[in-house]
This record gives sequence, structure tokens and C-alpha cells, in this order.
Amino acid sequence: MDADVVIVGAGPVGMLLAAELALAGTHPLVLERLPAPADQPKARGLGVLATEALRRRGLGAALDEEHEKGLAALERDHGTTRTHFAWIHKVDPEAADPGRRGALIAQPALERLLRERLRDHGVEIRYGWTVTGCSEATDGVRLDVDTPAGPRRVDAGYVAGCDGGHSVVRKLSGFDFPGTDPLMTVRYAHAEVGNRSELPPPGRLPGGTLFHEDGLIAAFDFGDTVPDRSGPLSADEVRASVRRVAGVDVELGEFHGGLRFSDGARQAASYRRGRVLLAGDAAHVHSPNGGQGLNLGLMDAMNLGWKLAATIRGDAPAGLLDTYSAERHPAGAAVLHNTRAQSALLAPGPHVDALRDIVGDLLDLPEVNRYVSRLLSGVAQRYELPYPAGHPAAGLHCPPLIIDGSPLERLTTGGETLLLHPGAKDITTPLRVRALTVTTINDNRFGALLLRPDGVVAWAAAPGEEAPHLRSALEAW
Repeated sequence: MDADVVIVGAGPVGMLLAAELALAGTHPLVLERLPAPADQPKARGLGVLATEALRRRGLGAALDEEHEKGLAALERDHGTTRTHFAWIHKVDPEAADPGRRGALIAQPALERLLRERLRDHGVEIRYGWTVTGCSEATDGVRLDVDTPAGPRRVDAGYVAGCDGGHSVVRKLSGFDFPGTDPLMTVRYAHAEVGNRSELPPPGRLPGGTLFHEDGLIAAFDFGDTVPDRSGPLSADEVRASVRRVAGVDVELGEFHGGLRFSDGARQAASYRRGRVLLAGDAAHVHSPNGGQGLNLGLMDAMNLGWKLAATIRGDAPAGLLDTYSAERHPAGAAVLHNTRAQSALLAPGPHVDALRDIVGDLLDLPEVNRYVSRLLSGVAQRYELPYPAGHPAAGLHCPPLIIDGSPLERLTTGGETLLLHPGAKDITTPLRVRALTVTTINDNRFGALLLRPDGVVAWAAAPGEEAPHLRSALEAW
């Protein structure tokens, strides 16, 4: 067997999954069809949950450095550091969850960090390896792969498809992928605009939405929902889209390529079929509005990594791997739901204009702003636990804490399940649980807690409370 797990796709989701599997003592291998790492900008930041997850793995200092650059770019591009709902830039994450924030980091910089992490773990990425076949064998999965040296067969215990919205793994393995067709196509190009003074100001127009600045032009085109995807984005395609949206024949000088995407929303009916699993855009596609896709995919990887590793090691409780799809499918469905709402709010026309005015006014209300901020960040997404859990934080991702004067992230770089309890020395725990006796947790919600490797609060007790069901939580995870 070539690897415990073959991960198809060396984007952020695939690399984080590989790092989590290696951290947990298993042998992953990453295959990537591209001949070298991509350098397209794509996402420009991480959400709260993914940022906290990477901090728990020791990447906090690097994220902080990139975040300062990202803040300056956001202020320059949009005149504000607030986030948006359907491009209504009023959402204030800091007011919604003080002390919890995302990280503004360009995707190429994030990928560099994750490649370095894989090198530290000794994980190999094979570039230019394209999967052409995928079939389950008696004790694993067999992949047919075209490589620079010719066809190869690769055998693994499991395969994880992290190969994007057009996932070959998903298609070859027969996953159902229901959803809704797009309302618009977005073309986002890096190019010099020669007649920029003839363009209307950035914003909503009768044909869609236009955005432009030095070296950049983007058209949200509601007149073209089925673009030709057979080749890369071209200057002629961008010109035609701007003409439909703005009614101007734009002059493009140096054209450095760009991105084409739509707001089609689809989700795999399940994220697992036997020994084949999906994560990231391979499991769900949607509009990028609100900047949720990268956050969602990275949290898929965090949820799956430790569960799949435990299954491979043979010390997983019964049914543990099935909880991956059970927990992450609702999280994906919630993002598809709110991005569909954002697409509706971006459609051109006076009726939507009126609706946007009202939504903008509603976002001025602190309660509404907090609701929308938490909707976009996912911090209110609660996993169902297989035992009674009365504490309000149970099933949520744990916020940053100070444990006996030390930040929580310093205690979680090893990826174990972590029990923080004043009487930890007297509690019998499974081998893969690290139990620490603590005196203070600087948060008045917690007197003790059990954290899964992905940072989810599996059990908690309020200060001075003797909460039951700790044994059930230890056995479940």
C-alpha cells in the first residue's frame, strides 16, 4: 500500500488534512494535477474558526504578520475594514464576538505556510499527478493516475477528495451532488483599464455589479449564467461581460489573467462513500460572497483529520468516522443557504434596490449585525453530541482561553483530545487523551472542559459545577 490516505488536491484543504493526519501518526500522500503550486490570489482571508484552528497548531505568529498587510489592503480596496453581506459593508465581527477574529491572508501565502508544515511532517506532494480512475478494493482504494512518467496505480487505505468544485474523485466515486443553478457569473481580472474614466463608478448597475480599481476589474454578470469554461479567462470574455453589465466597451491593456466563478450552489448528499471521503469544494460549492468557502473547507479538514487517523490506527470508537458527514453536512448547508440569500440581494433591478436599502438599515441594529456576523463566521454552528450536554458551549468550537496564565493554543499544538479539569489526576482517561490539572480558566463560563482535537467543546462544566456525563464524552471521542 502506498499510503494510509491518498489526498487528491494540494490546495489549502488538502494540505491541512494531510498535516492533521501526519500529526496524528498516520501516513498521507498528496496528489496534485497541476505541475506546480498555483499563485492565483483567490481567497484573501480566513474566518474566525479556521484562524483559531491554525493558531492551535502553532501558526499564530505567521497569521498575525499577514493580517496586518491584509487590513491595509482591505481599507484601500473598500474604504472600510468591516466585512460585508451581499456587498453591504456594515458587518462588524469584533462587535459580534469580541476577542475572536479571522485573519486576512492571501491564499498563496496561506498555501506556503501549509507546504512548510507538510515538509516539517515529511509529507510528500506529487505535482503533475492526475487521477483518472478510482475504485474500492477489499482493504482500501485503488487509484489510476497519469503522471509525468506515465500511468501509475496508487493504493491506499482511504482516499480523500479535496480536488475542488469539479472534483474528479466525487464524480468517479458516484456521489450525488444536488443543488441550484447559478444566477450570475463573476469575472475577476488583473488588467490595466485604458479608458477607466468612461466606466461608471463601482457599484450596482442595471446589468449587474461592476468593481474596478488600478490593475483590477470585476463584473458580476446576471446576463450570462452558462459561460464557456473550456479555457482560462480571456480579455475578450471580460470585455463582453463588462459591456453587458455597464454598457461600456472597456479597453484592457496588459492582461494578467484572473478568475471566473458563479454562484451555483451544490452539496454532496453525503461526504462519505465507504473508504472515499470529500472535503472542501469537492463536497460543496457556492458563491464566494461573505468569504466563507475557505473557512468552511479548512474546518472540514480539521473535523475529518483526527477521526480518520483514529480509524486507521484502530482505536476509534464505533461510528466515529460517520460523524464527519453528520457534523459537517449541516455546516455546509448553512453556508449554501446564506450565499443564496446574498445572490438574491445582488440581482439588478429596483425591487432588489429597495430590499438592499432595508437590509442595510437592519444591519445598523446591533442585534441584526451580530446575527449576520455570526452567520458568516459559523461560530454559532453547534454539533449534536451523542450524550446529554447541558453546558451552553457544548458542541461549539471553543473560543480563545487563558489556562493558568497560558493561551489555550499553546496546549493544543499536539492535536490530542485535551481534558482540562481541577481534578484531572484522579480521572481515568483513554490513552489518547491528555489530562491537565488546572486551577483557573480565565472565562467565567468554564470550570472544566474536554476539547476534541478539532477544538470542539465535547463536555464542559461551569465553575463550581459537578457536571455529569464526562465519562460518556470520553468514551464517545
